[in-house]
Amino acid sequence: MSSLFKAGIVALLFEACTVLGATLAAPTITLDAGTFTGTAGTNTQSFLGIPFAQPPVGDLRFRLPVANSPYTGTHSATTMGPGCPQQAVKLPILTGLPQEVIDSVINSIFGIVFASSEDCLTINVIKPSTATATSKLPVVAWIFGGGFELGSPQMYDGTTIVQRSIAMGEPVIYVSMNYRVSAFGFLASKEVRAAGVGNLGLQDQRQAFRWIQKYITAFGGDPTKVTIWGESAGAISVSLQMLANGGNTEGLFRAGFMQSGSPIPVGPVENGQKYYDQIVAQTGCSGASDTLECLRTVPFATLKAAQDDTPFIFDYQSLVLAWLPRADGTFLSDNPQRLVQQGKVAKIPFVTGDCDDEGTLFSLSTLNITTDAQFLEYIRDLWVPEATTAEGVSLNTLYPSDQFDGSPFDTGLLNAVTPQFKRIAAFQASCIQQFGDAVFQAPRRFFQQSLSGKQNQWGFLSKREKAIPLLGSFHATDILNVYFDGELTDYLINFATNLNPNGKTVPNWPAYTTANPNLMTFLDGIFPTTITQDTYRAAGMQFLTNLTLQFPV
Repeated sequence: MSSLFKAGIVALLFEACTVLGATLAAPTITLDAGTFTGTAGTNTQSFLGIPFAQPPVGDLRFRLPVANSPYTGTHSATTMGPGCPQQAVKLPILTGLPQEVIDSVINSIFGIVFASSEDCLTINVIKPSTATATSKLPVVAWIFGGGFELGSPQMYDGTTIVQRSIAMGEPVIYVSMNYRVSAFGFLASKEVRAAGVGNLGLQDQRQAFRWIQKYITAFGGDPTKVTIWGESAGAISVSLQMLANGGNTEGLFRAGFMQSGSPIPVGPVENGQKYYDQIVAQTGCSGASDTLECLRTVPFATLKAAQDDTPFIFDYQSLVLAWLPRADGTFLSDNPQRLVQQGKVAKIPFVTGDCDDEGTLFSLSTLNITTDAQFLEYIRDLWVPEATTAEGVSLNTLYPSDQFDGSPFDTGLLNAVTPQFKRIAAFQASCIQQFGDAVFQAPRRFFQQSLSGKQNQWGFLSKREKAIPLLGSFHATDILNVYFDGELTDYLINFATNLNPNGKTVPNWPAYTTANPNLMTFLDGIFPTTITQDTYRAAGMQFLTNLTLQFPV
């Protein structure tokens, strides 16, 4: 079938769907004394861009989210609201195949620019058209990823998930929410601790969960059956919501589903002081008696420019992020992995997993590292500057420069764009996410093994898309498996419905325990799934976990 013919078919289908949609009556929903008008699909209804908190502007900038006032009047809920202020996308300038990869893959993910505004705290609900206030359907609450620096619910259409749930006979309600990112959501410093305004992005998510408890019944959802779910920074967020307030869910959710994200070993908010001070200086607030109060008065464009001048996720320091959750003494009382050790975790069932080559995507900014000495210098200077020489030697041994051991894994000498690329990618695939936008292998294994026998859990590993040059099964490829009717779609729906991912439409997925560390493994080829054991690179991951527990970022 020619590409032109396929394009014509798509156009005709789109036109047909548009005409069909035009004939369906616009649905309405009543919240408090307000009426919201949404849009109708074939068998779904969407209510988009509903404010769930007061706009965090003016004096509410850099403050905890404030619940919205009771709704009144009439409102259009036909489009998603703008994203929260994003950090400017800066990609490495390369040549040859690496640049082709950036152009064809990374730009398609991170190059999309969505409208943004400080007035951004909105929520979206997609429901089966037949759902009523008495339906009591399970709810999946999606938290987008983006390294805590960018992202928007506009990147994801949950209609396919709701439609699939209807087809399975297990209908669910899909919810997605905005939250503040980058400096607007994760400002960190001693001043932030004193004011009690750390981790505002996570606090926004929590406020969205409270909104779900109050209003989801009107859409047909059951507030006692909420599963929080995310990918990358969204998955890390899920895990940190499980740790917040000493593991107290406040009855806001009953399960967690994480794709590339687990508790990360971050230190106190004071570890972000240099970035806070940089923004204070660049916005002219250095001389203020209260620098945080001064930042609330800075023009948006000035503050945004100062934020954009801080390191981005694809800069040289990569996932040693400037802006990310940190222990603030209240919402997160300690290094998240220490909280896991202390047992301060919500006792709820969860699913968590990773892609096989998590680190490749974030290693394209370090192609100038070509020798063993430069590799060790990079690790020492940016990741664990407090580490001893002996610990550095151990890293050198556990993550050798042998191309056959590197990532993309299982590709031999292929993809060795520099002598150190596959080594750095392997290191990052195991460790780097402990510090940044998603959690990779070592933190996931630590999380699962720490909670073995304490609550029901399932683990997975995605090895699909191995043929992608340089990147292999790179970070975020598993999203295809859940938003485009893959096995993870069914597993998610089963899990939200029954607190168990298993069901009649998918292969059996055994639970994860320390004695039987089963991983549902997704593969390319004619045999798409298998069960493997979570025992690979054991020595390296254990060493890295011990190291980062000692030296959190």
